Amino acid sequence: MLTPRHQALLMTLAGMTVGVAVFGTVVAVNGGNPFTAHDTPVGFVSPTPSGTPSRGDGLQADGLQYVVQNFGTDGDPVSAEVPAGWKSAQDGTRPKFLDSTGVWQLRFDTRGSKQSPDQQVASRERSIDQPGLTVISRDNGTLIYTYTDKSRGPRMGLSRWISLDNGKTSAVEITVGGRPQDEAGLRAILQHATETIKLPVADGDNRPN
Repeated sequence: MLTPRHQALLMTLAGMTVGVAVFGTVVAVNGGNPFTAHDTPVGFVSPTPSGTPSRGDGLQADGLQYVVQNFGTDGDPVSAEVPAGWKSAQDGTRPKFLDSTGVWQLRFDTRGSKQSPDQQVASRERSIDQPGLTVISRDNGTLIYTYTDKSRGPRMGLSRWISLDNGKTSAVEITVGGRPQDEAGLRAILQHATETIKLPVADGDNRPN
């Protein structure tokens, strides 16, 4: 017959055995690697969150990676680097790329225009028919503005026109869109697209190349 002291000792040992068994089960389920549940490859920084960002989140420049995208036409091919993971919503001479949530977008217009960048800025400002339009700046061929979308709330747009003939005409338009709290990331995307866009070199073609 076991004494109360022996009974207590056996109960303690039994509890330790169950604890070891449970711990062993957890390790087996996780495969011994606590990071196997993450689908993101090592070294890759996802440019977008898994779901629609909350109101307080902002698109950060240092969280972006870029990939080359080709668009334009067969006789007039164009390429530029856009945020990784953003998908093309339309191609051709006016391609648009969207993130998986639809919150952010990047659009190009490679058709060119006889209007100068400053004229394009003024024309775009007049054409925006949205409530709460506020122009933040209109310098150096770049229009930065905010407005309120009826369904999506506060929005921010940055449109840039690039000239290669000392501002006489516009060669390419690049526009990015998002929310006001995304300004840092939107500015970075606009600048990166400006620096990486490539167009065919041809006689009389004054667009960036």
